[in-house]
Amino acid sequence: MSQSVQIQAIAEDVYVAPQLTPEAMAAAAEAGFKAVLNNRPDMEGGPDQPTSAAVEAAAKAAGLQYAHLPVQGGGQTPEEISRCAELLQTLPRPLLMFCRSGARSANLYRQAIALGDAD
Repeated sequence: MSQSVQIQAIAEDVYVAPQLTPEAMAAAAEAGFKAVLNNRPDMEGGPDQPTSAAVEAAAKAAGLQYAHLPVQGGGQTPEEISRCAELLQTLPRPLLMFCRSGARSANLYRQAIALGDAD
């Protein structure tokens, strides 16, 4: 990944990053990631934000699995947390999650893991 992208490990095989571009997908694959989970709603950052469809096309072209689970920054619903827990069970690792800053993805991950621990 380029030096400009701040990737943070939040688990042994799960990482978070701020907004990723379609161009970053090839670098993510080269860095060894197997899947990308986009937690940012389309157009949240305005028209300059890459769309989920554009990121997905680039991810698939790079050989990555891709999922889009858009969540709001202010908090996630129980349904969104549950869906994230499902995706964490099915997406291959290492997994790269992203949103505007990375914080929302990290919070969503922690809530999904806690949900799994409650079962």
